Amino acid sequence: MEISPTAKPPVCKIMDIGKYKYEQSKKLHQMKQHQKVILLKEVKLRPYTEEHDLEYKINHIRQFLADGNKAKVTLTFKGRELSHIGLAKNLLDKIVKNVEDIGKVEQQPKLEGRNMIMIVVPK
Repeated sequence: MEISPTAKPPVCKIMDIGKYKYEQSKKLHQMKQHQKVILLKEVKLRPYTEEHDLEYKINHIRQFLADGNKAKVTLTFKGRELSHIGLAKNLLDKIVKNVEDIGKVEQQPKLEGRNMIMIVVPK
């Protein structure tokens, strides 16, 4: 096997190909073990969510961010609630204010059909 083809003279080594493939697979497995996987966790809300329920959801978001995961906040509108988008923006601003010490907004709130979506990532 050629180790360093650019050297003068080129460096070569005689080796067992089966052993080499085994060592490469072990290295790959070791690298995968030390990899950090970031998940996207979702919290669903409604525009008229009560104060205590909102605090409960905010605690979940804080926990997701503390674990190193992203949090997706989805506000779902039903019926005529779609005419009260200002209420939804106030709700999402309240959430951002409560988690700003451990997270920041990656994707600003945007309306997609009957859902308003915002993504928060850990700092």
